[in-house]
Amino acid sequence: MFAKTKDTLHVTPRYQPLFAALNLTARSLFTDPRIIVWRSITERQNCTLDVVEAGQTLRLHVKRYQPARGYQTPADDESRGIRALEYEKIPTAPLVAHGKLTDGRSFIVTENLAGHRAADKWIQSSSDFDKLLEPTADLAARLHDRGLHHRDLYLCHFFVNESPEADTPPDIKLIDAARVARLPGLFTRQRWIVKDLAQFWYSTLALPITNDQRTRWLARYAEARKLKSADRLRRSIERKSASIARHDLKLKAAQPTRNVSIPGA
Repeated sequence: MFAKTKDTLHVTPRYQPLFAALNLTARSLFTDPRIIVWRSITERQNCTLDVVEAGQTLRLHVKRYQPARGYQTPADDESRGIRALEYEKIPTAPLVAHGKLTDGRSFIVTENLAGHRAADKWIQSSSDFDKLLEPTADLAARLHDRGLHHRDLYLCHFFVNESPEADTPPDIKLIDAARVARLPGLFTRQRWIVKDLAQFWYSTLALPITNDQRTRWLARYAEARKLKSADRLRRSIERKSASIARHDLKLKAAQPTRNVSIPGA
């Protein structure tokens, strides 16, 4: 006889005592009333869990995925993506826990990035993309130079914590690692790089960011990667960005809450 499948829960050592104290299990991560849903779309729910640890409120982020086909779950994909970013020394939201239920649902829990906020919201309030121009371009270049691509490289997935020191660049982390993967072979890798850059480019169009700033951002990216020219790359990016815009209109019509930003702590 085959062994009966069980719910699985993998918790990093740092958080095992907390999960035990809160009596959190793989199944209770879908039912615990302390977990608050702030976005619900077709394939997943995004939630927050606020708990008290050592006298301070600690926020964790919980993603709950609907059943997916195949053995690998979306939570498996995201936990693998986080580990890939960490291995390549690309700053991201640290992994807390992940697992799945016998019915195919899966989940992932990550740390809150205290003091950070989404780059698009930061720009909306500050109207100062110049502070983020070089560090975001450098981070995108490092991602590709390390042989990874994100496939969801919109500005909202760069999380910013501005330094109080005027000469210190902001701390930036890359989140939402579910679609992070290794770049494929020589013949298709450029296509995926262009897709990443076009997503970033497209996400700047609705913000107080000028064409000159976009041009300088791409030049900085090209310089960081030691590319000979950004002109040809730009043409490919603009074509793909227009395609993304058409697709995005359809998604927004079908799922109006899809692009809601992570709530503040």
